[in-house]
Amino acid sequence: MEESERYFRLDPEGVAEAPGRYVDIVSDVEGVEFLPGLVFRPVLGKDLMLSFVSYEPHTEAPRHAHAEEQILYVLEGELEVDLGDETRVLRPGQAAVIPPHLPHAARTHELPCYQLDVFHPPRQGLLDAMQRRSAPPE
Repeated sequence: MEESERYFRLDPEGVAEAPGRYVDIVSDVEGVEFLPGLVFRPVLGKDLMLSFVSYEPHTEAPRHAHAEEQILYVLEGELEVDLGDETRVLRPGQAAVIPPHLPHAARTHELPCYQLDVFHPPRQGLLDAMQRRSAPPE
């Protein structure tokens, strides 16, 4: 069997747990703004979360750590990332792999940035913020 045939095969034993769905990030996903100029638009799967993140120029995500594993990928612009004890400027096509509990921060300078975050499991802090926003007022 060719490598491509192994990779793109149907599993005759497998049963889908749910139907698939399409998501329009701009019109279907309400943004969560934790800080001025920093907006998250999360898309949830069963065990995975993508979050499309927009930074305005001169915006910072303060140093923090969380239990979820994260991969940060820059789509547009530039983002200075502190990862543990190392700092780099990431540009489109570059990523940072952030293990659970590793302190990290990010900031923009003159340019805005559009990044994609991938979390496994879904980032609890973002889930909590989404829940608070959708809760009826008391």
